[in-house]
Amino acid sequence: MSSRTGFAVMLCGTFVLASGARAAGDDGGKKDAAALSPAEAKKLKNPVPYTKKSIAQGRVLFLRSCTGCHGTDGKAMVDVVANATDLTAPEGWKNGTSDGEAFRSIRDGAGESMPSFKNQIQEEQIWQLVNYIHSLWPAGKRPPLQEDGAGGASPGKTGGRSSP
Repeated sequence: MSSRTGFAVMLCGTFVLASGARAAGDDGGKKDAAALSPAEAKKLKNPVPYTKKSIAQGRVLFLRSCTGCHGTDGKAMVDVVANATDLTAPEGWKNGTSDGEAFRSIRDGAGESMPSFKNQIQEEQIWQLVNYIHSLWPAGKRPPLQEDGAGGASPGKTGGRSSP
């Protein structure tokens, strides 16, 4: 690992801890979860509906935990990490673009410059981050937006949130 890459990993990890992204409460033992294989990750489906609410929640996490390397706009135009992924251009992603593959990259880390966040962010929050990252994609590549009440809310209930 080059000294620049090592510094970037250290900086990103320090940024996450200093930003308060460490989730409170029990994580159900997920800190000790084994890293997912690429094949396992590809099969995973996001249990958090792609809604305005989940995107907004993911945005808060992104601003706290990810901007040090990916920038506030997700384009990775910061000088800290030379090879950080531009999250707005999925065609350039090296580790896959499915929900599960994005989850795996965040939870388990990816390559030398993307650290693991499994000890800092709960799994549900990682799925919210995946939703926010998808919202950065060009409109034609984003998943279809669901109602805020989707995925377990009572019928007719909407979140009433404005777009992120």
